[in-house]
Amino acid sequence: MPYFQLIIAICAEVLATSCLKAAEGFSRPIPSLVTLIGYGVAFYFLSLALQTIPTGTTYAIWSGVGVVLVTLIAWLVQGQKLDAAGLIGMGLILAGVLVINLFSKNSAH
Repeated sequence: MPYFQLIIAICAEVLATSCLKAAEGFSRPIPSLVTLIGYGVAFYFLSLALQTIPTGTTYAIWSGVGVVLVTLIAWLVQGQKLDAAGLIGMGLILAGVLVINLFSKNSAH
C-alpha cells in the first residue's frame, strides 16, 4: 500500500507541476485550481507513504520519477525540446531509482 500511495503522490505532483505553467502566475482559474488541488493531494499521499517507506528512498523515487514524467509531459504537450544529454540524464535518474528499489536494504518492500 505505501508504494501505491507514493504513486498517487507522484501522479498528483506531476499533474500539478504540469498545470503550473498553464496557470500563468495563478491568473487562470482552472489550471490554478488543478495546481493547488494536485499539490494538496500529492503532499497528503506523500505523508502517508512516509509512514512506511524511509524518507531518503521516498524522496529519491518521488523526485526522480517526477522529473522524468514532468519532462516527458513538457515534451509531449508543451513542445519542450529534448536532446541526447537530457535523455541520457533521465535514463540515469531512472536507473538510480531502480537501483535504490532493487538493491537498497533501506527501501521498504
